[in-house]
Amino acid sequence: MDQIDSKVIDIFASEPRLGVLEASRRLGIARGTVQARLDKLVAAGVITGWGPDLSPEAIGYPVTAFLTLEIRQGAGHDAVAEHLAGIPEVLEAYTITGAGDMWARVVARSNADLQRVIDLVLTEPGIDRSTTVIALATQIPYRVVPLARASVEPTPA
Repeated sequence: MDQIDSKVIDIFASEPRLGVLEASRRLGIARGTVQARLDKLVAAGVITGWGPDLSPEAIGYPVTAFLTLEIRQGAGHDAVAEHLAGIPEVLEAYTITGAGDMWARVVARSNADLQRVIDLVLTEPGIDRSTTVIALATQIPYRVVPLARASVEPTPA
């Protein structure tokens, strides 16, 4: 990535519905350059989507929790991940190191509904136990643009 890629990412991250022609005008570079950079960033897997970012709170899921799952030895992470993928309230899951084996971010309609989500997660026979931490407030929402900016090599003078 270079400075132009970073600027293209910045403008589309802040205004994803912006047209390529308008982005080229604002950035002061050719429309073809903007389109070529976008195509390159998508092909390289840097840009992974253009869909709308959704707010779980706004669609009725104000409770966020993090589940640390302990997986039964020999059960395998793939079966657990497949089970979790079938639960709409599971937003993401990662295999981890440390005290647990897998971490999942889940949402619920209320604390009582969180119990339903946890119970649903625990129906997978490969999960031995779960510990739960409820998020009280979002201090830094998920973000990647600052990382993309930091990854740009400075232009030599």
